[in-house]
Amino acid sequence: MQQPTAILDAKGLACPMPIVKTKKQMNELLPGDVLEVQATDKGSAADLAAWSKSAGHEFLGTKVEGQVLHHLIRKGGAKEKEGESMISEMSLEIFQQKVKEDSSLFILDVRELDEYEAGHIPGAVHIPLGEVEQRAEELSRDTVIHLICHSGRRSELAAQKLKEKGFHQLMNIVPGMNSWTGAIEK
Repeated sequence: MQQPTAILDAKGLACPMPIVKTKKQMNELLPGDVLEVQATDKGSAADLAAWSKSAGHEFLGTKVEGQVLHHLIRKGGAKEKEGESMISEMSLEIFQQKVKEDSSLFILDVRELDEYEAGHIPGAVHIPLGEVEQRAEELSRDTVIHLICHSGRRSELAAQKLKEKGFHQLMNIVPGMNSWTGAIEK
C-alpha cells in the first residue's frame, strides 16, 4: 500500500463521524496527498469509498489488521461544482408521519446488514450503500424513493449514486434510524 501523507484516527467512531473527520482532515491536505483513515466501523469502507468518489478524491483501498481497517484516500484537485443540484431532504419527523399515513411509501434502507437486521422500518427494502450502484436496476425510476440510513449521510451518498444512474425522485431522510421512534421489524 502507498505511504500516507497523514494518518487520521477514527477508531471507535460510527457513521457519520469517520466521514466528518475525514472531510475536515482532507481540507488540510494538498492535491495528491494520501490520507490513511484508521477505523473500526465495518461500514466505513463502503462509506469512505462512496464519499471519496462524490467529493472528487480517489479511494485507494483498505487493508485490515486485526479489528482495524486502514483506508487510503488520495486527495483530488477538483473543486465541487457550483450550482450542482442537491438531493432533496425530508425531516425524520415529517417522514414518520408520512409512514403512518401511507403504507405504500417506497423506503430504501442503505445501512449494513447487521444494522438492518437489528431493526428496520416495516416494508423497507434493504440494499447496503456498497451495493447501490450494482443493484440500481432493481429499483423503479417511476416512484419516489425515500432513502434512510443511520444518520442521513450514507443515504445521501446512495441518493447521489442513484441520481447519476438516472433516478430523479429521491428523498433523503435526515436524521436517520438513530432517531427513529416508529415501528420496527427485526
